[in-house]
Parts: sequence; structure tokens; C-alpha cells
Amino acid sequence: MSDQSLPQGMTRASGGTGPHAGYMPGFGNDFETEALPGALPQGQNSPQKCEYGLYAEQLSGTAFTAPRGQNERTWCYRIRPSVKHTGRFAKIDVPYWKSAPNVDPDVISLGQYRWDPVPHTEAALTWLTGMRTVTTAGDVNTQVGMASHIYLVTQSMQDEYFFSADSELLVVPQEGRLRFCTELGIIDLEPKEIAIIPRGLVYRVEVLEGPARGFVCENYGQKFDLPGRGPIGANCLANPRDFKCPVAAFEDRDAPSRVVIKWCGQFHETFIDHSPLDVVAWHGNYCAYKYDLRTYSPVGAILFDHPDPSIFTVLTAPSG
Repeated sequence: MSDQSLPQGMTRASGGTGPHAGYMPGFGNDFETEALPGALPQGQNSPQKCEYGLYAEQLSGTAFTAPRGQNERTWCYRIRPSVKHTGRFAKIDVPYWKSAPNVDPDVISLGQYRWDPVPHTEAALTWLTGMRTVTTAGDVNTQVGMASHIYLVTQSMQDEYFFSADSELLVVPQEGRLRFCTELGIIDLEPKEIAIIPRGLVYRVEVLEGPARGFVCENYGQKFDLPGRGPIGANCLANPRDFKCPVAAFEDRDAPSRVVIKWCGQFHETFIDHSPLDVVAWHGNYCAYKYDLRTYSPVGAILFDHPDPSIFTVLTAPSG
């Protein structure tokens, strides 16, 4: 964690593991963490009565019957049941965030294109209103393909939260620093780091140093995973221990709040009277995480010829 103070009213677990306070190391690990002592049940997932009067719920990242090596789920112990975190939804327009298939009738020819950097602006732009789609591929409705975006964020989300039922998001900062306050903990992100925000996880984005600009790969299909090393062997490229997952952090705060969901390429909003970031403890392997690109160990040819750029792959999401 950075030395920035936590959002007002947020309680975080006392510490992580290793040199990064507030984080737990590992990719695809089965983590467990609690922000209050005794909040995490032992020996069972869903006791009849949870400590502190919490509610036990499972957040599923895969089908229940997926093979053990592919099954992803996290048990959450929260102050309110998640059904309380939404009311009646109303469709809204987020005009610059597009989903596949998105065919622009004004494109009159194919070819190679270049884009200038996104200019800075004095406008107040949040994570939602500052997202601009560059291109799309596949079909969000059949969970195949992806979209590429550029974000420019100048303002923190205030009592506003978002989650995508369409995709996981790979966030690549270019400048500025952002804080992702998620249901499962806090991730601070800066240039030379990347983060994965999984499908269905509720979060709020705050600006620590702005304006913040960067890139987003919105992945509709198979989740990002570490590439196989093949003849490289057991080490190098991106090592699992360098991925950092946040420790539990929660808000117990009553305030009029707006929750936005992205579903089948459409955006909808609902209004509640509290913060939905109320998971006091959790355990599982479906979570957000970040990775410091400075820990990547490249392997390349040293004799002759030019190997493919795939030798620099950090994460991959191969399609069928």
C-alpha cells in the first residue's frame, strides 16, 4: 500500500504478507483475510450464524461444476446481503464506452490508423465518463472477444460504484495514480503496474494523483492466465509470487449511493442508501490483483534471428 490514508470510514485488515503492506502474494492462490478478528469462519463456508451478524455469500467466477483446477469462487462475509446493494435499475447512456460488435457506419474504408494522445481537459471525468473506446472485436453477448479503451480520469467517484457483468478489466496506467476500492480490498495503481478487476466485483475508483490516463483491455472471454513456460522451465517471465491481491477492507457507511452495472453492452443505474463495499472477511481464489511490471524477467534470443513478441507475454487469455 502507499502511504496515502484510507478513505474515511474504511477498515482494513491489519497487514498482508511480505514486503507489501496491505497485499497478499500469489497468482491463483486460495487466499483468506479478515478485517475484524474472528470474522472469517473456520472449518465451514456458510455457518448458520456468522460472527458480527455477517452474511455468508459466494461470489462465483466460474460454473459450480468446473474442474477443480479451473474452479474460481470466493466466499464473502458481509454486513448486508448483496440483494440490498441494488434497487430498481434504470437504463442510462454512457456514450463513449462501446461494446462488441460495434460497427461504425462512418468508417468508409479499411486500413491502418493512428491516434494522437488523448488530450487533457478541464472537464470533470470519472472512471465511467472518462472511458473512450478505441476498437472492439467479437461479441459481448456470446462472451467472446474484447474491447480496447483509453481512460482519462480527473475526478474521484463520490458515493458512486461500478461493476461489469460483461467482462474482466486489465488496467494499464500511463500517468497518474488511481485507487480501486473494491469489495475485497484496496488496490493502488501507478505506471509500470497493471491490475485485473474481475467480472462482477463492485468497486469505486479514486484519483490519488491526477490527471490519470491509461489503457484498458476489456476481456469478454476466457479469463487472463499466466502463459505456459514450455522449454523455459520453472522460472522467469511473470512469476506468480509477484502478483499482489489486497487484504480485506470494508466500509460500514450510510450515504445515498449510486451503483452502475454494465450488462450485455448496456449500462444501468440503481440507488441505495449505503456503501456496498461491506465485505469484512473473505476466502477464495476469485479476486482482484495487481502486478509490478518491473518484476518481469524476460527471456530472449542471444544468438541470431528475431523471436516473436509473445516472449514478453505477462498474461494471456487464449480463445478457442
